[in-house]
Amino acid sequence: MRYRGISIKNVVESIVPITRFNRGEASKVFEEVGQYGVKVVVKKNVPACVLMKPEQYDAMVEALEDYALYVEARKRDDLAVDERPLSADAVMALLQISSEEMTHAEVDIE
Repeated sequence: MRYRGISIKNVVESIVPITRFNRGEASKVFEEVGQYGVKVVVKKNVPACVLMKPEQYDAMVEALEDYALYVEARKRDDLAVDERPLSADAVMALLQISSEEMTHAEVDIE
């Protein structure tokens, strides 16, 4: 049976009872994570944690950070709808920065 691209079989296979760790099967569970991607550890029939590959976790965190930046950019864009953008010269005048100061400024770019 499939529901929106997720099969019942995949859901059942992703569940790992905590007792497998208690029986010394942690190494086997980690191999399964490497093979299938994600495992949900349950304790007393309640999800306790999610195991996944480090690369998958890093990609997920990066996607969340990108989304947070996107949301912030949209907020700023929405606020600026009624205002005209300032020129670089206007921003420098507002911040009381001279062109000479900008020429000698040290900038670290990541």
